[in-house]
Amino acid sequence: MDFKDLSYVVAIAKHQNITKAADSLFVTQPTLTKFLQHLERDLGQKLFRKLGNRFILTYAGERYVEKAIELLNLKKELDQEMRDIVKNNAGSLKIAFPMMRGTYMLPCTLPVFNSRYPNVKLDILEAHSSLLEGMLLSGEADIAFFNLPIKSPDVDFEIISHEEVLLVMAADHPLACKGVCREGCKYPWMDLHLAQREPFIMQLPQQRTRQTVERIFRECSFVPDDIKLQTSNISAAVDLASKGYGLFFVTETHLKHIRLQQEIACFSVGSPCTTVDFVAATRKGSYIPYHGREYIQIVREFT
Repeated sequence: MDFKDLSYVVAIAKHQNITKAADSLFVTQPTLTKFLQHLERDLGQKLFRKLGNRFILTYAGERYVEKAIELLNLKKELDQEMRDIVKNNAGSLKIAFPMMRGTYMLPCTLPVFNSRYPNVKLDILEAHSSLLEGMLLSGEADIAFFNLPIKSPDVDFEIISHEEVLLVMAADHPLACKGVCREGCKYPWMDLHLAQREPFIMQLPQQRTRQTVERIFRECSFVPDDIKLQTSNISAAVDLASKGYGLFFVTETHLKHIRLQQEIACFSVGSPCTTVDFVAATRKGSYIPYHGREYIQIVREFT
């Protein structure tokens, strides 16, 4: 058994299809099929069971893939560390961002990084923030950037910045004049109970800002009467709020990078305001190469 064997089994498990796995590995489907047959024969047990065209892991297969991922990650980390030791500044780095944040952070950070490390290949992954922890744990990503909280104890993080979560609405909304000055608030403070009967636009439950908003609701014993729309599209939601479609919660940093045709009013909420931590997260115990640390610093400088 070698690392190639491990990567073959992990690919089949990921795609649940021999043809797609073979394409991702740049081998032929018969080659991959024959490999799996020989491996299962040598092991004396099945790693997969077939459901139609899908290859589903058996219990033995789940254990095999779990350990295979650990070994492949160790090899990748060793390779990175050796490259650092010889100081050739070459290698690869897999960076993951939430989709909205990636739209404005990547154009500002990648050119700077590339000018310093032209021999480092960057793979950029974009997904909902709820998926990023899993991408770190599986080794699919080396570094992921998102807002706290973190659920897994196997994920480490360092804080990049603090961001305020704001309530936004159309500038001419009747509530727009109800904000009050309050110590500790950069924006006028809004009592959410004034918006009890207002329609709200909400992010999806798995998105971290939505989870923060739910916490705000619990802390102030507030339940909106009308959630008019749920969407993962933050830019569209802010645009809709500017046109009076509903009230929306968004982080201050996102708001700075959204171009609007109509003005909005922004308010602090919470006790007295609500901030979240934007972090760079890694798999606990993983080796982060020098150029990975440098990319984190570039993101910190941009933020």
